Amino acid sequence: MSDSTLWWLLAGSAIALELFTGTFYLLMLAVGMAAAALAAHAGAGTALQLVCAALVGSAAVVGWYIRKKRTPADPSVRALRSVNLDVGEIILVDEWLPDGTASVKYRGAQWSVVQRPGHAREPGAHRVVELQGNRLVVEKV
Repeated sequence: MSDSTLWWLLAGSAIALELFTGTFYLLMLAVGMAAAALAAHAGAGTALQLVCAALVGSAAVVGWYIRKKRTPADPSVRALRSVNLDVGEIILVDEWLPDGTASVKYRGAQWSVVQRPGHAREPGAHRVVELQGNRLVVEKV
């Protein structure tokens, strides 16, 4: 069996394994294996094929990691109005307790309220931005 056939089989195996595990990084490694197969087709030696697979696969993994870190994360499902109709509603917070929570009457029941991180706790009107369990996360209007 030729070197290029072996590299193509390894790349196909990595793709099949990715389908079972959902690890996108295996696809990036398969790109490196495909590059090694192309190097084998070009007549490169085994050492150069290994270096080609390692460099291209590693560069693809690092490139994907950097791209993923730079893109903003999707908002939490708990913060989507289409999932939770409380998001966007206005509530009135009379006072904040020393532990950073407040208790408000909302929809006929008592709710525990916490301020969104990075915002000052001030009494007044607040908008619900997310639900965390049975707590409303709010920000000042």
